[in-house]
Amino acid sequence: MRLYLLTLGTVTATGAPVPGYLIETDDGRRVLVDTGYSRHAPAGPIRVGPEQGIERQLEALGLTPQDIQYVVCSHLDPDHAGNHDLFPAAEFVIQRDHLELARSGGLPRLGLTRAAWDAPGLRYRQITGDAVLLPGIELIRSSGHVTGHQSVLVRLPLSGPVLLACDAIPTLAALDPDQRPIYPFDTDEPEVRAATRRLVKLAEAEDARIICGHDAEQWQTLPAPPDYLD
Repeated sequence: MRLYLLTLGTVTATGAPVPGYLIETDDGRRVLVDTGYSRHAPAGPIRVGPEQGIERQLEALGLTPQDIQYVVCSHLDPDHAGNHDLFPAAEFVIQRDHLELARSGGLPRLGLTRAAWDAPGLRYRQITGDAVLLPGIELIRSSGHVTGHQSVLVRLPLSGPVLLACDAIPTLAALDPDQRPIYPFDTDEPEVRAATRRLVKLAEAEDARIICGHDAEQWQTLPAPPDYLD
């Protein structure tokens, strides 16, 4: 099993990455976690460089969107779900209440890229709570940043477990559940702190490395494609 860490854009104000993650399983299946910022969006708070679009990132690895069997949706914020429509052959996996929230219009920012994530023909598997997607890939419910956010635990054979916290723990400064900052787009502070506590405890129990969702300093220490964690 391999884990590629994809840079799908850069937050203009902070230099933090907009990440995506590609997991290749032992039996050749490919799982993409998040699809990045919309390729149609104008430059603004997030900059997508010429080589950072999801299609170019996959192309550099010899792949196309058609080679992806699963897309795990951590959540449908614009920087995570802007290119779902490129993957009509994939099965999307999402927390049921999160998709319901997005489709209801109850959190307007989720609708900014609705044309991509609600494109005709996309297939969603809606789950509730934690789930095993494939052997070695576990989805961990981590609400707080938004209802139905989910993180991903990847059990790599050599590097050991890696916890992709996504926006549940976006920075290294947010690892302490009691002292961590609450960021402007977090919707429920008690749930944010509860999710942080749960993920940190899980990482400790599994001896897993936590990869934060948007931390420029940590990102510089991690392998960039074509290198990977295995």
